[in-house]
Amino acid sequence: MDVIGRRWTAVILAHLKEGVHRYGELRRRMPDVSEKMLTQRLRELERARLISRTVHDGVPAPVSYRLTDEGVSLAPVLQALYDWGTTRATRHAIPLDPIS
Repeated sequence: MDVIGRRWTAVILAHLKEGVHRYGELRRRMPDVSEKMLTQRLRELERARLISRTVHDGVPAPVSYRLTDEGVSLAPVLQALYDWGTTRATRHAIPLDPIS
């Protein structure tokens, strides 16, 4: 939980589970997270070796992120958490808020 339990971490991993995303794409998909927080979480995930960061040629240099093999191994855990959450929301009539 120290690795994935922080705010926004599971959301970032869920987006990257879909495939490679550039920083700007992640930012647009998560409008409620500040740039500072997104950058901080991405760095933490990179240090934990759950994602990898690639800098592409260009000015400014576009950066993309993808799950590492270890990050991909979290997919079943993330899916289980999502399934639990949707079941709980249905059971308690809690409106579902889709991932931004």
